[in-house]
Amino acid sequence: MHHFRIPLFPPPLPLLSPLQSFRPPPTKAWKWGFLRESGGRGEAAASDSSNVHTPVRPGSMGVTCVSQMPVAEGKSVQQTVEILTRKLELLGAEKQGTFCVDCETYHTAASTMGSQGQAGKLMYVMHNSEYPLSCFALFENGPCLIADANFDVLMVKLKGFFQNAKANKIETRGTRYQYCDFLVKVGTVTMGPSARGISVEVEYGPCVVASDCWNLLLEFLQSFLGSHNPGAPTVLGNRHDGVYGPADTMAQYMELFNKIRKQQQVPVAGIR
Repeated sequence: MHHFRIPLFPPPLPLLSPLQSFRPPPTKAWKWGFLRESGGRGEAAASDSSNVHTPVRPGSMGVTCVSQMPVAEGKSVQQTVEILTRKLELLGAEKQGTFCVDCETYHTAASTMGSQGQAGKLMYVMHNSEYPLSCFALFENGPCLIADANFDVLMVKLKGFFQNAKANKIETRGTRYQYCDFLVKVGTVTMGPSARGISVEVEYGPCVVASDCWNLLLEFLQSFLGSHNPGAPTVLGNRHDGVYGPADTMAQYMELFNKIRKQQQVPVAGIR
């Protein structure tokens, strides 16, 4: 997964040297030696230097696995979420606020397609509450572009090229839990007013190379997911020895959301 950063505006002149800019952030923002954009609850960190935008970069988070948890037999989505969170609390995990990941789908405008019958391309514009100052734009089997939050404004100006399939907005919201070196997020995936599934994200903070900790990550997942055993994310491919970054997590969420859309048989508006 290639990731590039697109600055929409010229950056301000630096007031600090690169080393000085690595400030100790407030309230659980300094976790396992990695600097996050936000405080412990996915909110903008409040400090004297909170206006400094810490860019998303490879290695700024631990190795993460995002998977879909099947709904328990005879239970609703919400009841299954409650079962999972209860298991985490029995393990000793502590609540660390809430999280949200959302995804809007854009398709190429008909006027930009050369010949009739040509397949349109899809772009997914995503946000993650862990990185409130950034926006992620992903293409299926393509690069991940990381831009400032104002990228949404740019997409409005590009409506002649990309059109928003508003009916296909999908998001997951839920609670964050801290358990030793693991950060766990259990969320309810919704499209409009309807709950469509359950997402489980587990991050192992001390490590940024998947091959060094993947077995440990799966072992922890099984401790509260039971027999459900998620496979290795396709985004890693042959990159198990590469440095893991936030773009890899967003690619996993994109795959999860598309999987849930297909299960619900919801076509993307404008694409057949």
